[in-house]
Amino acid sequence: MADTMYTPTEDLRATLLDMGVRARAASAELAKAGKDGRTQAILAMADALLAAESTILAANAEDLAGGKEKGLTDAMMDRLALTPERVAAIADALRQVAERPDPVGSEIARWTVPSGLDIARVRTPLGVIGIIYEARPNVTADAAALCVRSGNAAILRAGSESLQSAMEIANALRAGLAAAGLPEDAIQLVQTKDRAAVGEMLSGLGGNIDLIVPRGGKGLNQRVQDDARVPVIGHLEGLCHIYVDAAADPQKAIDIAVNAKMRRTGICGSAETLLIDQAVASDLLPAIAAALIDAGCSLVGDEAARAIFAEMGVATEDDWRTEYLAPRISVSVVDGVRGAMAHIETYGTSHTECIITEDTATAETFLSEVDAGIVMHNASTQYADGGEFGMGAEIGIATGRIHARGPVGAEQLTIFKYVVRGKGQTRP
Repeated sequence: MADTMYTPTEDLRATLLDMGVRARAASAELAKAGKDGRTQAILAMADALLAAESTILAANAEDLAGGKEKGLTDAMMDRLALTPERVAAIADALRQVAERPDPVGSEIARWTVPSGLDIARVRTPLGVIGIIYEARPNVTADAAALCVRSGNAAILRAGSESLQSAMEIANALRAGLAAAGLPEDAIQLVQTKDRAAVGEMLSGLGGNIDLIVPRGGKGLNQRVQDDARVPVIGHLEGLCHIYVDAAADPQKAIDIAVNAKMRRTGICGSAETLLIDQAVASDLLPAIAAALIDAGCSLVGDEAARAIFAEMGVATEDDWRTEYLAPRISVSVVDGVRGAMAHIETYGTSHTECIITEDTATAETFLSEVDAGIVMHNASTQYADGGEFGMGAEIGIATGRIHARGPVGAEQLTIFKYVVRGKGQTRP
């Protein structure tokens, strides 16, 4: 859809265009800073974040009060809330990013051709990345750190619900950059709730934004992918499935299903649909369902599932397509791994899919044939996270088929160039 509802003022447009120009200049300095310079900057950002803890928490209290007035859901309020422990965890995530290998300049491949030319494919920064997100204050720090690690400048646009928190976090991060001798403009936050700012970013700010990364709900991701005039890395939603195979270990099935759904229901890696092989459904489904209910989860199911466990509600067509982000799960009895994969192909969103089985061959069939950014065997879908993948942090989980897929860390925020070394060759 065209961005006709939110027309920017001339002042807003000029401000954003200026941010783009300054980000472009800062990105060049950041790219030249070298691995050690970027590492020290991220560590200084973590220190500055901890030093600003009281200011950040005070700003977050304002955001939480505003969210309560707006009637945000419990899941949204949980995403929005900061505590001293969460601030410390954000700083720790930055330090983990600092410890990760710097991707800039690393060789992806190298070979020699018959002409004698030595050719290398080498990682290089994208340039300026625009990140648009909603009620997750930690994304401000995660996104900024990953951009710095990959040599990119960041223009951040937080949701209105988290703006006060994001502003104070960004101020701390910019102070860390300055302390490390790098340009503060490598991290800039759009300091307005005006929705027209999103449309301006999607336009590319006069050619100064090279990539847009949305992180938020389906509406935000859909708008960005529909309206952006620059490349996008994003996902629409995380409709994740757990498939319990006939050869599943019963206790693993119970433990993984409960954790995948209930550890944190509001994250995109939370399981939304439970699929179970008809060969073991009569024996296993009652135990899994009871464990989910004991954990506080409500269930809806198809006719076959309800015939086995009558306490669950009736699943509609909409349930199979719904990312609940709440303590609710839909249940379907399927005809083996092929039935499970057919269900996932119909309703999945290419985010994260899991099989629980002790049959290696069946697991490999699932892992090789299911089309998703992340496929898992005998592990909770709650591990669908860049930090858990050893990336330190992530901007999001990409579900597309271009450039990046799965957790988007520093490496996924680089492109490459070809470095060709010759000895005076001329082409005949």
